[in-house]
Amino acid sequence: MSTTTTTKSHFETLQQFDAEYAPTKLTQYKSTRTGMQVVVVDRKGPKVQGYFTLATEIFDDSGAPHTLEHLVFMGSKSYKYKGVLDLLANRAYSNTNAWTATDHTAYTLDTAGWEGFAQILPVYLEHVIVPTLTDEGCYTEVHHVDGDGNDAGVVYSEMQGVQNSGPELMDLAARRALYPESVGFRYETGGMMEQLRVLTAERIREFHREMYQPKNLCLVIVGEVEHGNMLEILDAFEEGILGDIPKPDEPFRRPWMESPQTPALKETVLQTVEFPEEDESAGDILVGFLGPDCNDVVATGALNVLLTYLSGSSISVLENTMVEREELASSIGTWWDARPNSVIWLQPTSVATEKLAEVEKRLFEVLKEVAGKPLDMEYMVDCVRRERRQVMFQAESNSEFFSTNVINDFLFGKRDGSTLRDLASIREYDILEKWTDEEWRDFLRRWISDAKHVSILGKPSKAMSDKLKAEEVARVAAQKDVLGEDGLKALAKKLEDAKTKNDAPIPEAILEQWPVPGVSSIHFIDTETARAGPARSLGLQSNGAQNVIDKAKDTSLFLQFEHVPSNFVFVSVLLGTSGIPVELRPLLPLFIDNFFNTPIMQNGEKVPFEAVVTDLEKDTISYHIGGGSRLGHSEGVGIVFQVELGKYEQTIRWIRTMMFDAVFDVTRLRAALTKILADIPEAKRSGNGMAYAVDAMLHLDSTSTVKARNTLVKAVYLKRIRKLLTTDPDAVIAKLEALRKSLFTFSNVRVLVVTDVNKLPNPTEPWTHLSDALGAPTALVPLEMQHQRLSAAGRTPGSLGTTIVPMPTIDSSFAIASATGHRPGGL
Repeated sequence: MSTTTTTKSHFETLQQFDAEYAPTKLTQYKSTRTGMQVVVVDRKGPKVQGYFTLATEIFDDSGAPHTLEHLVFMGSKSYKYKGVLDLLANRAYSNTNAWTATDHTAYTLDTAGWEGFAQILPVYLEHVIVPTLTDEGCYTEVHHVDGDGNDAGVVYSEMQGVQNSGPELMDLAARRALYPESVGFRYETGGMMEQLRVLTAERIREFHREMYQPKNLCLVIVGEVEHGNMLEILDAFEEGILGDIPKPDEPFRRPWMESPQTPALKETVLQTVEFPEEDESAGDILVGFLGPDCNDVVATGALNVLLTYLSGSSISVLENTMVEREELASSIGTWWDARPNSVIWLQPTSVATEKLAEVEKRLFEVLKEVAGKPLDMEYMVDCVRRERRQVMFQAESNSEFFSTNVINDFLFGKRDGSTLRDLASIREYDILEKWTDEEWRDFLRRWISDAKHVSILGKPSKAMSDKLKAEEVARVAAQKDVLGEDGLKALAKKLEDAKTKNDAPIPEAILEQWPVPGVSSIHFIDTETARAGPARSLGLQSNGAQNVIDKAKDTSLFLQFEHVPSNFVFVSVLLGTSGIPVELRPLLPLFIDNFFNTPIMQNGEKVPFEAVVTDLEKDTISYHIGGGSRLGHSEGVGIVFQVELGKYEQTIRWIRTMMFDAVFDVTRLRAALTKILADIPEAKRSGNGMAYAVDAMLHLDSTSTVKARNTLVKAVYLKRIRKLLTTDPDAVIAKLEALRKSLFTFSNVRVLVVTDVNKLPNPTEPWTHLSDALGAPTALVPLEMQHQRLSAAGRTPGSLGTTIVPMPTIDSSFAIASATGHRPGGL
């Protein structure tokens, strides 16, 4: 890619380097005129993705950062019409979006090809840097009172949906305890409802003037980029906004890095936070620690590895002890937030309410036990290697790997570019592989087990739910009384007037100035389809991949290969479910949860599930079983592996082993049921989730596996299974054996392999490990699609009228509208 322009650009190249572990080159630019930064992540593919990121720091809960995420799209200096960006994006094979985090706001542009991206780029940036920010836009998008006296507005409605949820209340309480008032991480950048109700348009404009300056903007662009053209566009854009922004040489305080820094915690905090919920049976725990500097790649790499060691799978110490064995929680979530003092989070979920304090205490007992005796260093090294494999896979396959790291560097890294250059290698894992037991335990003690921390016990409360509902009803009633009939009429008119101005039609001449981009700049990844076995009946293509497969020994299994340039293999097994007896289909959630977490028989001996999972993790990047939606067949079951090329045959052996050698163990089944049932109260707290759950119950018939795996079905059916497992475990195991026998049949298996077929020494023959176990070849059973499993109501949408699901614990409403759609032919 060229990095020069015909005339000298105001953007200087700070550095350019290749990533050693992925086919990617990074180039960092900075404007000598405004200070705007650009980081281009060159990688091949049809998409060009932009992340236009501003560091946004605020010291209140007004929600000003969040409001701009919406208001930017309402028009700009040169394009004063709502919707210009959306219409332009549609013409240019693009879509736009945005998000507001605690520490930054990012505006995204996802485009097919450079030409469309280049067309939208200056228009989008003008919307970001010089938006209209009209009173009318702020009125409709942020907050207003409508003609009925109810509070509304896009931003207000969003926050109304989350402010009183358990996770939000716990997170906010934790941040209030971790940070003093002088540190911006303490605040809710989305906005609290009571502050959004009084937030003014001028305050929003003031925040924009302060934070939305080019010197506080970094453009992260991922894809095939024409550097010279990009710099010409950016130079012209800067020229056009110099009169609209603060003078570039004016003093500017870099958000986060030149603000008061986070002090160390002086003491441990244990706090109970109630959240509104009618089902008071289960709550959550959230524990936060201040961790190492996010710029320290060895320390953050160690943190990733250590969290995997502690809670990465069912054999990790916290999960194995507190979830699998002691059944104190349904999971132990772990993650960390990148900051100068990173924040490490541990979250035991779905904890019996009466045991919240006991489980929090037990969490630290286990952590101290781990730190107090030698670690399993063989497993720790496995975690280091697995983490390295996952980083390499993500770097190759997911553009967000680089964009996320570049954004974090822009926010918190050194301005000389040295911390960005750390992305050139992942040698920190070479260092970590040599760490000693004592080094790992010192790290654990320093940052987690012996560290001061904040523990939040999230306790469900029906009384709080009733109280909040009553207070909101009274507040809105009082608001209506104060406004009176005339006041409400005036507000209704004000809203209509604002909508009229906001929705002014866009003159055709504006859009006509941009031609529809050509497609020559859309560089698709060259892929080739090859088929073997029964898949050949779908048709064969004349290409190199098919030649490779034809030279290999054919298979009796349905095998389709997608040949792509890659150092990894993506293996998917799609299983139809039409052969499963209808009465057994509600067992699928238990069967799926147990599939990879159960003992196996090997050479006549029972291998414990811990050994199974240990070996699975050694051989894979990731593995998963679940519904078939990700494979385009929601009614099916999908088994998915991501592995290195050298583990291809071993992966096939694993698929065969887990299908046929797994043992249904009563202890493991009981643990799985406990986890599934413990998560149901949390699932029922999601308005969106419950809307879809009820929709499925109404519109799908009893043959649907989507319905069978539904939360509402699980809540009833699996409770019965848990009781039966106690009184007659053989009956439960017999049901699971029958399910397995009906699912894993030759006629039910279709396999997709995505990889570089030229790098597979034998692409087809290893599949005999599975085909031999499946028995004699038989004709494939057609896949049943979801439209074939509709109920009478599903075939005639609207016949049941409107269904209302009361959920007193949430402040927002969720709706699903169903109508008759196009039914694909030939299925």
